[in-house]
Amino acid sequence: MSEPVFRHPDRPVPKFRPFKAMHHFRRLIADKEDTEQVFHIFQSLPRMGLVDEIRSFVYSDFGQQLRASEPYLPDLLDDHARLRAMPAGSVAHAYVDFMEREGLSAAGLVAEYDRFQGGRRYGDMIEFYVNRLRDTHDLLHVLTGFGRDSLGEACVLAFTYGQNPAPGNIFIAYMAALNMTRTIRSDAPVFKAVGEAKRLGKGCPRIAEQSIASLLAEPLAAARKRLNIANPHYYGLAHDRLRARGIDPYDLLGKVQPA
Repeated sequence: MSEPVFRHPDRPVPKFRPFKAMHHFRRLIADKEDTEQVFHIFQSLPRMGLVDEIRSFVYSDFGQQLRASEPYLPDLLDDHARLRAMPAGSVAHAYVDFMEREGLSAAGLVAEYDRFQGGRRYGDMIEFYVNRLRDTHDLLHVLTGFGRDSLGEACVLAFTYGQNPAPGNIFIAYMAALNMTRTIRSDAPVFKAVGEAKRLGKGCPRIAEQSIASLLAEPLAAARKRLNIANPHYYGLAHDRLRARGIDPYDLLGKVQPA
């Protein structure tokens, strides 16, 4: 089989469209489960230097090994029987617990992305790398301890920005934080939580460039130590302060709280 091209000739050149990003952010706030809006925002706020970094990685010795051993992560991530066979206390067990509890699957995220793409697939090396960014999103929740509440999702995106400084990541993270502080009257350190998440991501090796199969087999505590992922202080503190005011952290975008 011939090696895929680095960039398919039909792949469009990204354009910076901040007003379009704001439009889709408003739709995301209206329904935080509408993942398609996230893809629109990323498309509207592209990271122009990413392609050069992708080229450097996919042609490296380790990048070529990963292209051979892990060509498509959803096949691995959705094989829960295989993951359950890994040692107790492993990243794999924590990941499966999380995905089953939340009713998620890697294939489900792929399906949402394919709908956004209109079924277009380019089969190039850029797609291989971008798919890894997409497919490791839920694994980041497990590694960092950030939940699927609105603040947790904002923190995961801030963490991702620390790893891959795409404007879309930090735009959603801080705009979501701003919306929370406007909607919820509390002393919860929302912005500090997002800032801490960004620092944690910057201090961690890029997860998308790890062997995910090897990472899943590691004990969770050992993996977090190796990757330099400390427990997020301000995220937990924000949850504590919200609950102290009778506010459910998993319903931050619900009713407006009284001042």
